[in-house]
Amino acid sequence: MSAIAIESLTKSFSTQLTKKKQILHAVSLRADQGKVTGFIGLNGAGKSTLINLVMGFTFPDSGTISIFGQDPTLPVTRKKTGYLPEHTRFQEHLTGFQLLRYAGAVADLSSQTTRKRGSELLEKLALANAGNNQVRSYSKGMKQRLGLALALLPDPELYILDEPMSGLDPLGRQMVKDIIIEEKKRGKSIFFSSHILNDIETLCDNIEIIQQGKIIYSGPVTNFCDTTGDMESKFIQLHTNPEGPQA
Repeated sequence: MSAIAIESLTKSFSTQLTKKKQILHAVSLRADQGKVTGFIGLNGAGKSTLINLVMGFTFPDSGTISIFGQDPTLPVTRKKTGYLPEHTRFQEHLTGFQLLRYAGAVADLSSQTTRKRGSELLEKLALANAGNNQVRSYSKGMKQRLGLALALLPDPELYILDEPMSGLDPLGRQMVKDIIIEEKKRGKSIFFSSHILNDIETLCDNIEIIQQGKIIYSGPVTNFCDTTGDMESKFIQLHTNPEGPQA
């Protein structure tokens, strides 16, 4: 069973100022259970739109989405999913510990479990000394790491991470990479988007490349990054030469 299965997904948007514009064109992809899947593409390619659809924040015009074979909007499915948005937004008058307690209550965790796991995660993400500080005092990188702690807190089966390295310094990036590797070893499934192709190449088993709302490559990283070049040069080649590799 796939952690995420998407079939023939289409999505359009319209506003008062513009005509209806199709963002996703019959997108089909898989994220394998227990694997790390990278989702990459240029700005405006449709990555965040697809992730919002998978999370149930908006609905497709047509096509299907399932998480572990179930409707992604069901409460039982949501409990299996940890999500980190590209842009974190918090109640900034609260402290890091208070946000974790709130998230634990929403996830139906006991207060004891929330305290224990929350403290461990803040320590792992170098936020322990800031746990009692209001989030408004956090830097962008600290907020990003706090968002990851919230996604990790309920110990879900699937992580959906939208640009998890955004705003992080080299030490922060290494923390996130170590956590992704650790969670994979624990049998968790990870689906994440990133513009940092070196991280994709290092961490991912499979990749999905989207261009103008269409999947143009789907398959193992090793097949994409063959002996003729690294991921960055292959990615540029694929976008300048649409006849490049396909799944």
